[in-house]
Amino acid sequence: MPIQNVLVANRGEIASRIFGTCHDLGLSTVAVFSDADQHLPYVKEADRAYGLGAPAPESSYLNQEKILGVAAQSGADAILP
Repeated sequence: MPIQNVLVANRGEIASRIFGTCHDLGLSTVAVFSDADQHLPYVKEADRAYGLGAPAPESSYLNQEKILGVAAQSGADAILP
């Protein structure tokens, strides 16, 4: 099964670059963001975005259960760090 939908489990410039490459390849993208990052540009660059809650990394970007939950909910075929 080919990859069509990529969840990017990162933020800021790194996420923006990955989204650009994914879009160039015709892939759909999913962003994740903490409450503190919800207005950053990378969130709008993704095809879809899901909030992870509190800004502390262990409660958001480093919380594997939340990331995998978003992956399942969004139908992501792949997760990039």
